[in-house]
Amino acid sequence: MDPLEGKTLKFIIEYLVDKYGWEGLASRIRINCFAHEPSVNSSLTFLRKTDWARKKVENLYIKASRMDEHPPK
Repeated sequence: MDPLEGKTLKFIIEYLVDKYGWEGLASRIRINCFAHEPSVNSSLTFLRKTDWARKKVENLYIKASRMDEHPPK
């Protein structure tokens, strides 16, 4: 099953911001839209135009959501 199925980019960004905060997100993925005056809308604009950055965000979401489903013991 595709872990991104049914998930919008907006949902993924909001999930990651809730989990890590903007500062934590910027430290994990070094892109300016997370580090300088971050917002969901500016992130959506950038990520929709930048495939490599979107892929990094999607991969972080997959990793984070799996950790939430199966926390380390």
